[in-house]
Amino acid sequence: MFVFARCLTGVWCFPALVVWSLTTAAAGDAPAGVWTPAQIMKYRQISDLALEPGGGRLAFVVSNPWMDDEHSEWLTQIHIASTLGGDSFELTRGDKSCTAPEWSPDGTWIAFLSSRGGKTNNLWRIRVGGGEAEQLTEERGGITAFQWSPDGTVIAFVMPDPKTDAEERAERERNDAVLVDEHPKFSRLYVVEVDSAPGHVRQVRRLTGGPAHVGSGQPGRVFDWSPDSRQIAYTVQPSPRVDDWLLSDIALLDVDTGKSRVIAATAASESQPRFSPDGSQLAFLASSIPPRWAYAARIQILDLQGEVPRALATTWDEKPNLVGWNHAGTAVIASEVDRTVSRLWEVPVNGGEPVALTPADRMVVQPVLDSSREMLAFTSESPTTAAEAWVSLTDSFEPRQVSQVQQLSAWPLPETRVVSWKSADQREIEGLLTLPHGIPPRKLPLLVVIHGGPTGVFQQTSLLSRSPYPLVAFAAKGFAILRCNVRGSSGYGREFRFANEADWGGGDLDDLVSGIDSLVADGLVDPERLGVMGWSYGGFLTSWTISQTTRFKAASVGAGVTNLISFTGTADIAGFIPDYFRGEFWSDSTRWRERSPVFQAKSIRTPTLIQHGDRDLRVPISQGYELHNALRRQNVPVQMVVYPRQPHAIQEPKLLLDAMERNLAWFERWLLKNPDSPSGSGAPSPPEGQ
Repeated sequence: MFVFARCLTGVWCFPALVVWSLTTAAAGDAPAGVWTPAQIMKYRQISDLALEPGGGRLAFVVSNPWMDDEHSEWLTQIHIASTLGGDSFELTRGDKSCTAPEWSPDGTWIAFLSSRGGKTNNLWRIRVGGGEAEQLTEERGGITAFQWSPDGTVIAFVMPDPKTDAEERAERERNDAVLVDEHPKFSRLYVVEVDSAPGHVRQVRRLTGGPAHVGSGQPGRVFDWSPDSRQIAYTVQPSPRVDDWLLSDIALLDVDTGKSRVIAATAASESQPRFSPDGSQLAFLASSIPPRWAYAARIQILDLQGEVPRALATTWDEKPNLVGWNHAGTAVIASEVDRTVSRLWEVPVNGGEPVALTPADRMVVQPVLDSSREMLAFTSESPTTAAEAWVSLTDSFEPRQVSQVQQLSAWPLPETRVVSWKSADQREIEGLLTLPHGIPPRKLPLLVVIHGGPTGVFQQTSLLSRSPYPLVAFAAKGFAILRCNVRGSSGYGREFRFANEADWGGGDLDDLVSGIDSLVADGLVDPERLGVMGWSYGGFLTSWTISQTTRFKAASVGAGVTNLISFTGTADIAGFIPDYFRGEFWSDSTRWRERSPVFQAKSIRTPTLIQHGDRDLRVPISQGYELHNALRRQNVPVQMVVYPRQPHAIQEPKLLLDAMERNLAWFERWLLKNPDSPSGSGAPSPPEGQ
């Protein structure tokens, strides 16, 4: 029997004058309408939060789609809001995106990244009080991250090696053969002086060199300044190869001399260095030994005088992300997923147990601290509430909304519930169930969505969030939607995250099917109208599922792994599947073949839509072609859509809108209409030129 818990429509209880709820139409708004992919594209994404020193103002980035005859891109600009509330204003404008705002230590300037001066991202600064932006660097490599020194005299930044003059000439002359894994482009640390004498060019100095790549495949800040502006702690790995995140260490750089030394180098993968307020200690993450792709880590504290790291208490999910130290320097603040909610925890440096800073019914996403560590900023949302920026004091969590950037129709959004059930082995599984608005929950057509990773996790995010799978548009058509956090997901503890080792398509499929069976048993959904979809690992489990059962009437496979062997031979993460399957395929390929959907394609009868970017290095497009050809040769209804220029995720808004509309039409055709009737004769034709 299905267990319903924590209905999400009422857990927020925001002050009525502060939050604009999408479920309540204001006077004069348009009458209730139907959510469509085009409406979803109006949802504004908020990112790159930065608090002014002292916490008085918040800078953040707002992203909007720019779609006309000649453009298909996300245009992002920097906004400023008072943390006391009120109207915000747009600091940057124009037809070039501006991202990653960072306040100067005195609060006078904001530095940011933009390509407005050329083809690559460079550093700019602008006075918060008004005026024109000023370009600080003219580098060809494309800056990826930066940070002001605490004394405000220089800015450190990370940039990959640019093409040499010889490489650019060879490219122009079409004489540019590439040697695989030869001459990699390492990311380096640089500093640029902020102010220069009139008539003089600002000096840029490279701080790192040799076969050392600044960065890591793990999220979080790559480097951190010491409070006295004399040292930089940074993450370093042997090469830019994605697989080499397992070999990352922490190094300490003397800015004056340019000399570095590794201070945390074990068999673990070390990352995310953060100086304590007094500069005497360094917090960082150290993975399990050996590092695993499913990932587990603990916070370590390194005394910079003794250089003997010690581990702090284990966090709930053993997958924390460092936000920073608290004001007193007695604890490290970390962000971590707790089931379906992102929360903040304070981990005492004396070894005490982690203490929750934010409640279990509040999404706290993209958290940042101000320089005093007394103010916290973050974005928050729920299935029925749009994402906005919020602030709170760190000593007492009393959140206050400071942005109102969404400009969406105030139409009703469907209810979403956290649900749980028992899998075949009695393991408890959780998911999010969305029910269509205004339709009795009986015998509904059901769409099952599977997340990527496989360490991804479905959280209590807005139903309007950008995705190839338009959840609110699905619900508007009358579909119920189940998003399962199958074993292997983050947010449920280390054991759960590692529970799919060497068993992709085994227990995770049981988790999926048992959830559907519970809904069917409760009479909520129609067992004859089931659809399934997923991206990346979700594409794997989707294609695997339809090779094991014919109960699904339609499927959509997005950038899916369909052949474990050929995927390992072509992807940029060649060590990924060997880690999960505990060995190389050339040693014993039996399990690999048995769990590869293309080797089970003879059993597939489900009409399948395949979507894939043609520049996907993570899951190369050959994976999509293998499945497409296998189904086409068996006369299974199949359609493959190739998205030009797109990597693993669709980045251009016109193409993302296309993916949404195709998925909506595909499942409407096969689950809501008679596919043999004229009105259900097929998904929309590809746009001209595809």
